[in-house]
Amino acid sequence: MLKQLLTENWIFKHRSTVTCVSGLILALAAFTAVPGINAQAPQVAPQLSCKDDPRFRAFDFWSGTWDVLDQTSGQHAGRNTIRVIENGCALHESWAGNSGSTGTSLNYFNPVTGVWRQVWVSSGAYAVDIEGTAQPGRVRLTGDIWYYTPGTRLPFRGTWSLNSDGSVRQLFEQRNPTTQEWEIWFDGLYTACTIEQEGAAQC
Repeated sequence: MLKQLLTENWIFKHRSTVTCVSGLILALAAFTAVPGINAQAPQVAPQLSCKDDPRFRAFDFWSGTWDVLDQTSGQHAGRNTIRVIENGCALHESWAGNSGSTGTSLNYFNPVTGVWRQVWVSSGAYAVDIEGTAQPGRVRLTGDIWYYTPGTRLPFRGTWSLNSDGSVRQLFEQRNPTTQEWEIWFDGLYTACTIEQEGAAQC
């Protein structure tokens, strides 16, 4: 009898602690009873490998160090180096013209939209943003060119075509705002770098 009274008296004095512990036990039991709560975490999907995906390789025919001939004037225009970067996810272009002009572009494929995009910036104070699709040995991108001075924007497009001898034709066209006709902006023939041109990057 005395033992029972002592036990009841202890519980009465420590009733808040007992209530808290009981609640914790119930909460823990409920947590462990939730279906799948102790199941193994889902596996993370493997990361896409750009270098092994043929969609990302469609523009690789343009990679390399090239001597560029202006086919309109017949003159050597400069040297262009295109490198595959970011584990095969993009192409980086670095242009050095004989006139001293320079420029760079980032070219990449977006697998979500299925679209190739080029963003180009030049020391000549203009930029190009074009996008489109690729076919075997051919890429066609369309968008706009921005001339910082006087602040104009015009439709612009570029076409890269792989020739049978391994050279590449790069044709840029700009739409005439008056006639709405496409006019040649630059027609370049890329051949593998074999000579040293003064003022241009080394092969």
